[in-house]
Amino acid sequence: MADPDFAACFGRVVVEHAQMLRQERQVIFTLRSSAPLDKGLCARLLASLAPDYEGFELRINNLFGYATLDEAGLRELMEEMKRDGVPINGFLDRCRITITGQNITIGVCHGTKFLQEMGFEKLWDPDKVVLIYDHLVPASQLDDTRHFHVGDAFAAKYGMTHVHRSDGICHQLMTEAGYVKPGDVAFGTDSHTTTYGCVGAFSSGIGYTEMASILGTGTMWIRVPETIKVVINGKLPENVMSKDVILRLIGDLGADGATYKALEFSGSAVESMTVASRMTISNMAIEAGAKCALFTPDEKTAEYCNITLNDYQKSLFGDADANYCRVMEYNAEDFVPVMACPSQVDKIRNVSELEGTEIDQVFIGSCTNGRLEDLAAAAEVLKGKKVAKFVKLIVTPASRKIYRQAADLGILETLAESGAMITHPGCGLCCGRAGGILTDGERVVATNNRNFLGRMGTSKVQIYLASPRTAAACAVVGKIVCPE
Repeated sequence: MADPDFAACFGRVVVEHAQMLRQERQVIFTLRSSAPLDKGLCARLLASLAPDYEGFELRINNLFGYATLDEAGLRELMEEMKRDGVPINGFLDRCRITITGQNITIGVCHGTKFLQEMGFEKLWDPDKVVLIYDHLVPASQLDDTRHFHVGDAFAAKYGMTHVHRSDGICHQLMTEAGYVKPGDVAFGTDSHTTTYGCVGAFSSGIGYTEMASILGTGTMWIRVPETIKVVINGKLPENVMSKDVILRLIGDLGADGATYKALEFSGSAVESMTVASRMTISNMAIEAGAKCALFTPDEKTAEYCNITLNDYQKSLFGDADANYCRVMEYNAEDFVPVMACPSQVDKIRNVSELEGTEIDQVFIGSCTNGRLEDLAAAAEVLKGKKVAKFVKLIVTPASRKIYRQAADLGILETLAESGAMITHPGCGLCCGRAGGILTDGERVVATNNRNFLGRMGTSKVQIYLASPRTAAACAVVGKIVCPE
């Protein structure tokens, strides 16, 4: 049963489920926010709980944000609040408390814990395990550096050699650095692990328990998903990018329309796409609930991966008699620039319907659209122009390699001359932890993959998702406009 008092205690996050399971005597919070589950947020939560929850277990889970406190930290917080005179219900001293969040600190701690509980003393194959720091690089809050120390200790203990501390976003590096190739099966503790389908790999996001099992055994049970075939034939208009394609598809499917299904992409328009463009599509497949996204490996794939496709890799295409649960067909010429409007990824509108909406900021980057061709598209729009007054344009390359390439080609110079602020490679503003977070009433046009409330600042920030070309055009005018 939902308790409105729970939801009322959060001003900058969204409470997806705030419920009491009275039979199991649990109070469960599930949050969808990139705001950190920190002392301030937990203090407001603790102060809101009523005395009649005596004997209940308190469980807090932040699906997309970061848990900077564990149970011990929360209990220390309770003591601090008591010393400061904040009334705390006595049952909290006696109840069991569980906190989870998508933070590498919690993830690595849980991984170590689960490995030990499962009886594993070593990794199944250290050479096939990769640890990448990206969300919190560089540190923006006092507690952020803790995850570097925990991660490094984990890597040292288990003999890991593939560790990237400041090279870029994991979903860019896994294929860029050659860890994932056509035909591989890859799992990661982040939902956008579907990205690696761009090179013809089966890749999907999983939880910490499942990852601990893989780390120890090299195996995991998974149900073979049904497949939705997406066929796109023709040539995309000049002002349309693959971001517009996947946003349109998500709008047609809905946020849960491909739940635990594979999205298989084919057609002449798909074949003409670069690997980077395919990467944008596979990255956002999860936003329709997909288990994975699949592209047929071709010569572009081979060149990107710096390999020669073997017979097995060449066989990775849909069979002529394959059984699909659904087939969706599109004419490429029919696509137009679109946006995902606040605050759902499947709330898709044509940019032409939104023209004239004033904006405060533009963000170009992320594992969705921080690649070289994305920065080049933005630079093409911005060349010889200036960012509108009072509009901030933040550009964040997806990796160190892309940063260097963009610098060598003069792309960064063009962006800088237009007034863009260029940051270090990484997740940047996408996860709401780097410079550029916004406040009540502000609007941002962004090229990342999610626009949930609270993801880039307060819950009253409006996030519009768009392609790099559209985002750059908006930065020049200071309003939402359709790119030429």
